[in-house]
Amino acid sequence: MAADDTELAFETRAIHAGQEPDAQTGAVVPPIYQVSTYAQDGVGGLRAGYEYSRSANPTRDALEACLASLEGGVRGIAFASGLAAEDTLLRALCKPGDHVVIPGDAYGGTYRLFARVLERWGLQWTAVAQQDLDAVRRATRDNTTLLWCETPTNPLLNVADITGLAAIARDVGARLVVDNTFASPYLQQPLALGADMVVHSTTKYLGGHSDVVGGALVTNDAAVAEELAFHHNAMGSVAGPFDSWLVLRGIKTLALRMDRHCDNAERIVAMLRKHDAVKQVLYPDSDEVARKQMTRFGGMVTFSVAGGEQQALDICARTKIFTLAESLGGVESLIEHPGRMTHASVTGSALEVPGDLVRLSVGIEHVDDLLADLRQALAG
Repeated sequence: MAADDTELAFETRAIHAGQEPDAQTGAVVPPIYQVSTYAQDGVGGLRAGYEYSRSANPTRDALEACLASLEGGVRGIAFASGLAAEDTLLRALCKPGDHVVIPGDAYGGTYRLFARVLERWGLQWTAVAQQDLDAVRRATRDNTTLLWCETPTNPLLNVADITGLAAIARDVGARLVVDNTFASPYLQQPLALGADMVVHSTTKYLGGHSDVVGGALVTNDAAVAEELAFHHNAMGSVAGPFDSWLVLRGIKTLALRMDRHCDNAERIVAMLRKHDAVKQVLYPDSDEVARKQMTRFGGMVTFSVAGGEQQALDICARTKIFTLAESLGGVESLIEHPGRMTHASVTGSALEVPGDLVRLSVGIEHVDDLLADLRQALAG
């Protein structure tokens, strides 16, 4: 099935895009081509275009075709991690002296990449609350080449207007990149809303089983795709064949899993909003922009507690089904303290997150068990 077969439903493309039965054996699942090099029929005589697996690998090709289909792009590119995808994109499309606008509550790893790696390379950046389009426009400069958007953000779950950001990017001659990891392509389609590129940590919802680390870029611009593909090969930050296979396997059930993640999260949000120990629940269900550009609001829930940081730490320590761990998007439910875990790298900066926050990655277990676990942890 062609990757651009967009008349088919999302669930169908997730199972079939880029995944024709093997021509030789009829295997219905793409094989794991665990191989580094390929025999040539004479010098330069490549069989099906393969010479070396850093440059191309059939298993990775299948994943990339599927990713492109799900995000509505012309090309997908699979990486060894989400940060490898980000680094490759920034070095491919920016040069020393360029400027990027990033979210005021960006993911800690993204902030670290800008502040401690690419800033030394000469890349300039400004952090701004991207739900405020006027503030974003004011933050742009003559040398702004990218607007970098996360929506919803991690961990505050702020929502940015992708269409509005795309218009600003066009006005200033920049490109818009959207990190779509939290929503997944099942709940949000940034390219259709005007974004130029989408980035994913495929470790999260796309893989879905906490057993693989990976990243991806998807674009609907053929020229940009060629530039990204060149740097992908030149920098070598590629996804291996087994990791590609694991992500492709996870994608097959993405729609089913996301529906259950959302069902469970909505029940948990309703309980937390009524609990005396909870000061505030952060979830995008009441956000007007989210309701316009997302079909549902995902499995990530963040809340602050009335008792401050120590109470937040105590809650994280007391859960029995929610596992205390970093990362997100797997079938199992996770709990963490962002200030001391995933976002420790922004401590002391303008992006520092409050110490009274608890972040949940709501899994697909039975919701009654999850609710009971949270209630006993909140009770102390």
